[in-house]
Amino acid sequence: MKNKAKFPFKPDYTVLPGETLAETLEAKGMTQKDLAARTDLTPKHINKIIKGESPITPATALAFERVLGVDASFWNNLEKNHQERSARIKETKELESSIGWMRKFPIKDMVKNGWLGKFDDEIEQLKALLNHFGISSPSQWGSVFAKPQASFRKSATHPSKPEPLSAWLRQGEIEARKLRCKSYDADKFGEIQTRLRDLTRETDPRSFIAKLRNDCAECGVAVVFVPEVPGTCVFGVTKWLGDKALIQLSLRQKANDIMWFTFFHEAGHIILHGKKESFLENNGPKDAKEKEADAYAANLLIPPKSYRKFVKTGNFSAGAVQKFALEMGIAPAIVVGRLHHEEKLPYNQLTGFKVYYKFASNN
Repeated sequence: MKNKAKFPFKPDYTVLPGETLAETLEAKGMTQKDLAARTDLTPKHINKIIKGESPITPATALAFERVLGVDASFWNNLEKNHQERSARIKETKELESSIGWMRKFPIKDMVKNGWLGKFDDEIEQLKALLNHFGISSPSQWGSVFAKPQASFRKSATHPSKPEPLSAWLRQGEIEARKLRCKSYDADKFGEIQTRLRDLTRETDPRSFIAKLRNDCAECGVAVVFVPEVPGTCVFGVTKWLGDKALIQLSLRQKANDIMWFTFFHEAGHIILHGKKESFLENNGPKDAKEKEADAYAANLLIPPKSYRKFVKTGNFSAGAVQKFALEMGIAPAIVVGRLHHEEKLPYNQLTGFKVYYKFASNN
């Protein structure tokens, strides 16, 4: 989505309501002392209003209406507009000091993916970024988005950068909250794993993604696909949003065998490790829970006994792989990916079985 917006002129100053009050007094031939006497306010108070040191309150506006013949709504709006404009001027000055912070985020890619509108003015672009995160200023980002990332179990050779990663995670939350999703039901989610496994044979994402999402949503698991942006280096994530689970996939490396393994790895975290932890999947050394999720995905996709029997034959020709995949009821690419990963087959062989996906362009 390309949303290049133009904005009307916004002055970096505001007119004090007191200036209008002073002009009104002059036009009516009244002094500040006269106004004070007629409104039961002190001359000092009137002077502070004119200098902008005290606001025009609703009660004062009513008094001015009686004395000056100008509706209270005029004075109230004058004060309201002044206060709002003053706040915006102050905000703009504070935001100017945060431009460097904004530049740590992959703004260009976020715009390209449709997460943000495109603005020529950097302050407006920064405001769009804050809207994306649902925060009022950059100071909240650290506690709301950066610190929670530390709760993720990570396996990373190339650590993700906190700013791009937080943007990616936030987009997943936004998309997940749009989905109709029931509360998590562990029994139901466990029961549909074999049915979800059958979807690996489908190659058209327009078909299998809808089925995957619908089946998982019925069990309280929201599944979203969010393209990675520079600095994330992430395959997927498992986290909890209230009473439902989120599986967020990036299509990193794009191949269907990697996508399905990542999905069932994340499903394994949900089934095996409950609601207390969140997991972020990168490349690199793995702890015990990551290994458990790996084993869950591998054994669900290809039952261990059948896999050992197949490997024992030593026949990894295209025909043999295709026959074995058909017997297992899975995509041949999953068998090839497993053989590649375990170095039983060179990485440049049988790659034709793999299907590669990419996100539709928003341009």
